[in-house]
Amino acid sequence: MATGLENLWVYTLAEDLEIEVHRLTKQFPRDEFYRSVDQLRRSSAAVANNIAESYHKTTPREKVRFIDIAMGEAEETKRNLIKSLRKELTNKQTILRAVG
Repeated sequence: MATGLENLWVYTLAEDLEIEVHRLTKQFPRDEFYRSVDQLRRSSAAVANNIAESYHKTTPREKVRFIDIAMGEAEETKRNLIKSLRKELTNKQTILRAVG
């Protein structure tokens, strides 16, 4: 049974992002695990986690704070995906398929 949180379009997209980043980073070289892979997985997971935390806060100020953090984590994920392109760990088509 879906909760109110799971019915939020943005939360569903954030969960999808985390899953796709995980799939994408499985293809990265082993020597990147403690750098690029770990950072991408943590930042992409933090997007959905902070949206969930915001959903359960009671004051507007708290809600905004966690949404702001989620937006920062989304930007960090984006920047690290761009870096992975520049490092030639993946290609643009693969990233676009993953995060659409």
